[in-house]
Amino acid sequence: MDWGTLASTATGGLIGVVSTLSAEWFRTRRDRESTDHADRRRLYGEYLAALSRTRSELRATARDTAASAEERARRALDSFHTGGAYELRYQVAITAPESVVAASTEAFRALRDMRDLLHTGALRTDPAYAASRDRWEDAFAELRARIRCDLVRPPRRRG
Repeated sequence: MDWGTLASTATGGLIGVVSTLSAEWFRTRRDRESTDHADRRRLYGEYLAALSRTRSELRATARDTAASAEERARRALDSFHTGGAYELRYQVAITAPESVVAASTEAFRALRDMRDLLHTGALRTDPAYAASRDRWEDAFAELRARIRCDLVRPPRRRG
């Protein structure tokens, strides 16, 4: 038997197996990154919506001058429980890159501070409320910008 033919056949088979395995590994990795990206996009959308729902409730509370201070305080607290931002915030914290987590924390704190201000009886005409509203708007804009950067940049390479 000719050993050269046998060696060539074995080498060709080995090259074929390695090529197939490499292609499958790259396809699996690409699919996983695509799924991770879609999951982050969904989570970010849900989180932004939850923050917006909470903000809308706080805005309505701040504008409701007919309600008693106690009623407005209760509504301000309830807005955080019903908005859903708490739960999603923790998901963002374990899923997103640090730049998004930092912006998320800042936006959440700005919204929480606005809630606390309303809980003490502030109305939309109070200068402290206006300052709090401006801080929230800036923090929310920064969060959206960082989310956008995370979603448009190439997928992160992991070790």
